[in-house]
Parts: sequence; C-alpha cells; structure tokens
Amino acid sequence: MEQKNKIALVTGGSRGLGKNAAYKIAAKGFDVIITYRSKKEEAEAVVAEIEATGVKAAALQLDTGITKSFDGFITQLSATLKDKFGKDQFDFLVNNAGIDAASPFAQTTEEDFDNLFNIHFKGVYFLTQKSLPLIADGGRIINISTGLTRFATPGYAAYASMKGAIEVFTKYLAKELGARKIAANTVAPGIIETDFTKRAFEQHPQLHDYMNSITSLGRVGVPDDIGGVIAFLCTEDARWINAQRIEASGGMFL
Repeated sequence: MEQKNKIALVTGGSRGLGKNAAYKIAAKGFDVIITYRSKKEEAEAVVAEIEATGVKAAALQLDTGITKSFDGFITQLSATLKDKFGKDQFDFLVNNAGIDAASPFAQTTEEDFDNLFNIHFKGVYFLTQKSLPLIADGGRIINISTGLTRFATPGYAAYASMKGAIEVFTKYLAKELGARKIAANTVAPGIIETDFTKRAFEQHPQLHDYMNSITSLGRVGVPDDIGGVIAFLCTEDARWINAQRIEASGGMFL
C-alpha cells in the first residue's frame, strides 16, 4: 500500500500534460498542489475535480520564467503545506510547466531564446534548488523533457537544447541528492495532442498523418499516455529507478 498522505507539487498543473499528471497522481491516493501562471479559474477547477475524488489539493500562482518570484512562492508554498495539509514538506516535485515556441534556427531571436531558457532550464534549475528544504528525504524529482533530444525536427533547436540541459541536470540531481534518498528522473514525451501543440497541428494540416506514420504504435500521443508514467515514478514500485530518461513516445522515429 502506498503512503497516502504524500504530496506532489506539479508546475503547470492547470492544463495539458500537467493537469493529466495531477489527476493520475491523485488517483494513486497522493495529495496534489498545482501551479498556474495566469488562469486561476482553470486551476481551481482542477483542484475541485481532484478533491472530489477524496484527496486534498491546492493551486498556487507561479511564473516559472521569473526566478525573482521564487522566494515569495516558496514562502507561500510553505504556508499552504502547513495550513492545508498539516505538513512541513512535500514529497514529489514534477517540473512540468513549459511553453511551445517553434522557430527555425536561422530565425530564432535572442528574446525567443531567453524566454525558452528562463522557463525550461533556468526556472527548473532554481525552483528545484529553492524547493530542496521543502522536499522530504526519500522524495522524487521528475523533470519533463522531450523526444526532440533524441531525434531532430527542424524548428526546435532552442527548445530541444534546453531540454537536453534538463536531462544532464537530472543526472546531477540524482548524484548530489542521493544522500537524502531523493531520486531524480526525466520523462520525455513524443508529440502529444494538447493546447501546447495545437498551433503546430493547425498550421500544418499534414502533420497529424505524418506523426501517425512515423510512430510505431500508429498514432499521435494524448495526455493520458504521459500522466500515468509520471504518477508511476512517484510510487514505491519505481523506487529503484534513478537518473533515467524515460521516453514515452509510442516509438517515434525508430
């Protein structure tokens, strides 16, 4: 039996893969805190749905691209843990929040690059660092990467480079936090149908059929294909998985 009063923090948990992960983690009996950037109503709806299943949930505002806001967020998180959950620490950090910003290498602006860097690497790096005192010994850190670190698709040089950094960072987390029995792993989805990829599918009507054709299981992924993998990594069944990149792409570009 899992210890039911463990808590997961899922960044970007109000929509897309983060929302699905929050649901799947809650289905394991764990309590969940999600963050949202701007759409408070969406986040509150996710919290209500999770709490309807009998576990506790909360939502906090956070822009993971603004590292100067992290001290204030950690203070708020600490208060929420005490007030809502009666605890001083949480157990699982899921660094999921992100943006999609495809652009050919030759046309990528420094502003585009910096935005991706701040959200997908710098923000993850320092939010994890700031969270360390609040992560319980024996906890888990799960970082979200992408299949694009293994195969190259034009337009994602900057995005995939940030995720490549995340994969290296995850190994260092596993090494340096091992003394606290904290495991760190990366989940690398293939292309998934969410609002994150909606624009790409709309701009390229042939993309859907193409992605189906190069995926061994014959279809584009959906959030349900990923959330369960993230939730699994929070369980005791996954306790000996550490420093791993787990690709969940249905077998793209094999």
